[in-house]
Amino acid sequence: MRLYDCKTAPSPRRVRIFLAEKGIEIETTQIDLWGGEQFSEAFRKVNPDCVVPALELDDGSCISEVVAICQYIEEMHPEPALMGVTTEERAHVSMWNAKVEQQGLWAMADAFRNSAKGLQGHAVTGPDAYPQIPELAERGRARVLQFFKRLDTQLADHEFVAGDSYSMADITALVLVDFARWIKILAPDDLADLARWHGEVSKRPSAAA
Repeated sequence: MRLYDCKTAPSPRRVRIFLAEKGIEIETTQIDLWGGEQFSEAFRKVNPDCVVPALELDDGSCISEVVAICQYIEEMHPEPALMGVTTEERAHVSMWNAKVEQQGLWAMADAFRNSAKGLQGHAVTGPDAYPQIPELAERGRARVLQFFKRLDTQLADHEFVAGDSYSMADITALVLVDFARWIKILAPDDLADLARWHGEVSKRPSAAA
């Protein structure tokens, strides 16, 4: 297998953390997103959507989308389980991972991609050009901050995002909080449970992936 990656992008980091938690090492190719390598003809043959991560299998086929890649890895290497063990656990992990994506990561993407100077004309990931909309950047920042409050409430009663075990939902939330900090969206100081959780998961060796 080969993972097409970009060290500075949040989405492929989710897969790297997942692999690190599993103790799996695979061959990796770095794609220069800022240099536009994702739009090259060579990479379009790997993933026509022009985004990373992408997992190329030994037969030459390719899996894109973070959750699809992680589901494949989970099936191949079920221990430690990162997507739940029981039917109920799997449902909760799937639910909370989706919430973090939809209410957190997508909002952060709006905030970042609609304001970064280097992304003019590329406000949406993928092969097609879309102009930046400053109002979406402002709304995105507000949505991220609002979602941090939702996470704090959830973590007041649970050790981890989806319950009592570290899971894919924690990986997604960790990447959200860290990248939000990088673009200067900081969680308010009064969100003590979010801060407690972030401090704990950041100490896991996989967080450095």
